[in-house]
Amino acid sequence: MWPIVGEFDLLWAFVQKLCTKVQDVLVDKGELLMAAAAMHYVQEMKMEAIASRLHISRSSVSRLLKLARETGIVEITVRPTPTRAPQVAQELRQRYGIETHVVPVSDSAGREERLRLVAMTAAKVLASWVESDMIIGVAWGTTLEAIARHLPRKTTHGSVVVQLNGAVNSHTSGVEYAGSLIARFGEAFEASVQLFPVPAFFDFAETRRAMWREKSISRVLDLQQRADVAVFSMGTLSGEQPSRVYSAGYLEPNDSAALLDDKVVGDVCTVFLRADGSYADLPINERATGLSPQELRKIPRRLCAVAGDEKVPPLLAGLRAGVVTDLVIDERTAASLVNHDDRATTGRGSLSRKVLIQESKR
Repeated sequence: MWPIVGEFDLLWAFVQKLCTKVQDVLVDKGELLMAAAAMHYVQEMKMEAIASRLHISRSSVSRLLKLARETGIVEITVRPTPTRAPQVAQELRQRYGIETHVVPVSDSAGREERLRLVAMTAAKVLASWVESDMIIGVAWGTTLEAIARHLPRKTTHGSVVVQLNGAVNSHTSGVEYAGSLIARFGEAFEASVQLFPVPAFFDFAETRRAMWREKSISRVLDLQQRADVAVFSMGTLSGEQPSRVYSAGYLEPNDSAALLDDKVVGDVCTVFLRADGSYADLPINERATGLSPQELRKIPRRLCAVAGDEKVPPLLAGLRAGVVTDLVIDERTAASLVNHDDRATTGRGSLSRKVLIQESKR
């Protein structure tokens, strides 16, 4: 039965009042939405402070901010800093025939930030390669320490991490330093670890030759030479922060003087290089315990990570010696490398003639 006129008027008044309240609620919610968005994105207030100011819960603030993004009230735009990283990476690939990962960095990035970004990228690249039953050769140094800190966990079976160069010097055993670094790689890949308990440099070349005949040492040498992957950086003699081999008591004063006389620019796995990539006729290398460039080149994948302009001369020497198959480098160092190489007159992108002649005589 239809309601009488008086009842209908009462019902209509109730509906109108209800609609007004709903509209008020919607207006209040819209105002809350705008207020919360402005406080968070313009005034940079934290959600707890916004909740207190608006007399609502923190979860309500979170929902309001999400709604503000979804409805377009707030638009978040990421404008990347202009970078030449892709172009520089392509240039390095073409020049040296290597896979190159150029890490973009801002102009304001300091030494530690550049190293951190390179180490993070190198750790991801290495982890993508490592599989079960692999042998991973690892050198030591500041860059390798940084890489070890960023290694992701990856389960493997039957894998081995082997130290590529000795770390003992006349001041310390080197075991604690190198051992903890190599152990981090082992833990990351659930691999067994093989240390190399010999000096970084023997006092006498004949001592090194004798030690290399010992079964305990030759077993480690065999592992090194059967490695599937090697990871290392380039050591530098100069710059604001010389590499650890030059700053931590590994060289005697007469050794350092001889390196300068022989125009050495740096090292790879504690084997010293001239700017053209030559190394075989350097007397100190007869006492060094790291793999020579000739031995390194037998390892299928060789990942080199560098950050810092002072690394450019030794890196260029390493590229000329052919020790790198994959390079992780920050954008600014990569640009310096290209510019440095443009000014060079010999040895671009391949083994220099001098290196080949020396190695043919060995």
